Amino acid sequence: MLAEWLTHKDQLRSYIVKQTGDLDLADDILQEVYIKASQKIHQLEAKDKLKNWLYRITYNTIMDFYRSHQSHEELMDNQIEEEVPAEVVNLQTMGQCLRPMFDCLPEKYRQAMILSELDGLPQQAVAEQLGLSLSGTKSRVQRGRVKLKEILMNCCNVETGREGIIDFYPKAECAEFAKSNCVG
Repeated sequence: MLAEWLTHKDQLRSYIVKQTGDLDLADDILQEVYIKASQKIHQLEAKDKLKNWLYRITYNTIMDFYRSHQSHEELMDNQIEEEVPAEVVNLQTMGQCLRPMFDCLPEKYRQAMILSELDGLPQQAVAEQLGLSLSGTKSRVQRGRVKLKEILMNCCNVETGREGIIDFYPKAECAEFAKSNCVG
């Protein structure tokens, strides 16, 4: 477990810092992630899924931290809970749907896209992590975006309006498309 942990530790720390904005908190959460991962390593189904498994544990640990540190102030009678706009809800839901589509990208583009678009790393950091030039990384991300758009357009019907995304739903042929076009 230690060797695999060392491979992913810096990426996880960067992810935590991006989510929390606090270096000290990131170290605390990272330590907790290591402990949880070490205790639950037997639950990992396949070694090739370790990275995704560690990110899921990290995300859950961050959420647990925020849940346990929420301040509970009483609302006054005249305070009304803000309603989240439908567009924001649709974007969040759609974002959850996009994650599996990244797995359909060829490996050459997949890693650069995940690091840049999902993990939010600057392209210079992605270049360093993948051992590529900055221009090579920018090309991979740009081509990856084009390929992801193709996958998205083949799998989803997206309705837009002045407010942005109004609705989306999968096309019936999406499952067949994914089977024939995903690179494992």
